[in-house]
Amino acid sequence: MSMVENLLPELKAFDATARFGGMSAAARALGLRQPTISAHIARLEKHYGVELFHRRGRQVQLTDFGRNLREITNRIFRAEEDARSLLLAAQSQFQGRLSLCAVGPYNVVPMISRFREDNPYVEVSVSMGDSSDVVERILDFRGDLGVLVHRVDDPRIHCVPFRKQPLLVFAHRTHPLAQLSSVFLRDLASYNFVVRESGSTTQRVFNSFLNNAGVKIKSSVEMGSREAVREAVAAGLGLGVVSETAYVEDPRLVRLKVQEPLPSTYSHVICLRERSAVPLVAGFLRVVFELRAEAG
Repeated sequence: MSMVENLLPELKAFDATARFGGMSAAARALGLRQPTISAHIARLEKHYGVELFHRRGRQVQLTDFGRNLREITNRIFRAEEDARSLLLAAQSQFQGRLSLCAVGPYNVVPMISRFREDNPYVEVSVSMGDSSDVVERILDFRGDLGVLVHRVDDPRIHCVPFRKQPLLVFAHRTHPLAQLSSVFLRDLASYNFVVRESGSTTQRVFNSFLNNAGVKIKSSVEMGSREAVREAVAAGLGLGVVSETAYVEDPRLVRLKVQEPLPSTYSHVICLRERSAVPLVAGFLRVVFELRAEAG
């Protein structure tokens, strides 16, 4: 067998298996039989003397070598999709797959809704994570665009500001501070906070603001998502902080009226600078500009 001649099909089988978490799922995605996928991968491993996956029954997990190869195949097949997108755009019929990464649904969902109005044949997927996760996925070619709440100063990244998002403090409705018509920053220091993990921009901005104001807060528990913070506050574990955009009205919770103006975060949309002109990416960015203009 000439591996030079047959390398692309082998790599496509490998990449799909890594992407979908198994050979059966990869076979369905590529329209092939599962034994064909298995044979492609076995051929790669045997010819080059490498192990690409750890096999655990029907489940597979990338080896260290497999992860390194996946970084390359991800770029190869992302470029293939970009080429297909460009050719279809020439016919005015956007098709393909758009992979988004976001720190929460609140900004990205309206963007997707508007984008789908004009691009109904584009498959859109969204993965959630904190800001550092979003940036990492964009740089690793695992996402086309990211939506987060801070500016990314990296020459590889194209960063588009979207909107300002003021922060607010909230509490369980029976919390002592919830009984007051308004509170001061210094009042917050007497109570525990439910905080986000270190990768949270919202938490970092709020902590920096308090430090500059000379206010030190106490944390009772650290949570990995906004939803988890909300439930912890609703369970009486402490106060919470979130952007106004992400706050969900809940009969168990109340917003606190803080006398001092609280800081804001700024949502941004990012993509790799080298991919900002790819038709699907550029089309999504146009939606971002439209929504920003409409919001004033």
